[in-house]
Amino acid sequence: MKRERLPLTALRSFEAAGRQLSFSRAAEELFVSQAAISRQIRELEALIGKPLFERLHRKVELTETGQALLGQLTASFDDIDRRLAQIVSKPAQSPLRVSVEPSFAGEFLIQRLNSFRQQYPQIDISVDADSRLVEFRGNEAELAIRYGASARSWPRTQARHLVDVLVTPVLASSLLASGAPLATPADLQHFTLLHDYNRDGWARWFQAMDLPDLAQQRGPLFTDAALAMQAAKLGHGVALGDRILNGADLRAGLLVRPFKMEVPFGAYWLVAPDFQRLSWPAKAFSDWLVEELGAGLEASGA
Repeated sequence: MKRERLPLTALRSFEAAGRQLSFSRAAEELFVSQAAISRQIRELEALIGKPLFERLHRKVELTETGQALLGQLTASFDDIDRRLAQIVSKPAQSPLRVSVEPSFAGEFLIQRLNSFRQQYPQIDISVDADSRLVEFRGNEAELAIRYGASARSWPRTQARHLVDVLVTPVLASSLLASGAPLATPADLQHFTLLHDYNRDGWARWFQAMDLPDLAQQRGPLFTDAALAMQAAKLGHGVALGDRILNGADLRAGLLVRPFKMEVPFGAYWLVAPDFQRLSWPAKAFSDWLVEELGAGLEASGA
């Protein structure tokens, strides 16, 4: 096909829909109607002579042809976006944008950012506390700090392991002193359990303790682990904490851990589109973050 005949609008619509596996989300991204996205993709399929999507009930899936075309288009569009970003002039002191899990931002990063500024006063950090997937396009973040099970949790990106997460029950010292005796994990049945995101955390912890029947499906549910931890510090119940996010509160006595047992629960990762292409501020931040995590774990006795 001649270059001047390339259906660029249709290709862009298909790439957005294929990447998101949703016509409606593609329409929101491109600021057009869902009907326009559907029409562009139908015209592209007619031009190619093969279907790009399997239309299922309330969802779509890529065909083999669609997967092959999406891989090429996404890589090409990302390369174009990076080259344009290099060409377009930027302010001399453009902030380094970092997308961070809200709980990591509130419980760990913000407490230590002044240390980074003291080491690198010429670098301004823009912290975007958001757990949603980052596409690393345009003026989006250059780096992301994410929680997940493996390095493959974020497609079309590179991920570097930062630190494993080991969870254990934590609660306010006042609740430990005034509540029911808490000598064994089984005694947690007499306490309110605080859940974050979903109720899987406590279910996995009790499973590891060989007490699956105690995984209560009751108790407050928070969409942010930092909120669950704030409730724990106020004495509202028992939350699952770890030495990374809660090390300072544990050392200060704001929280106590009644048991020594810790259960593996994923890890924190540093995510970027290409670590070889990071700006020097992003590289400086990455190195500093690794040092801070190491110092935090050493202080907590891990």
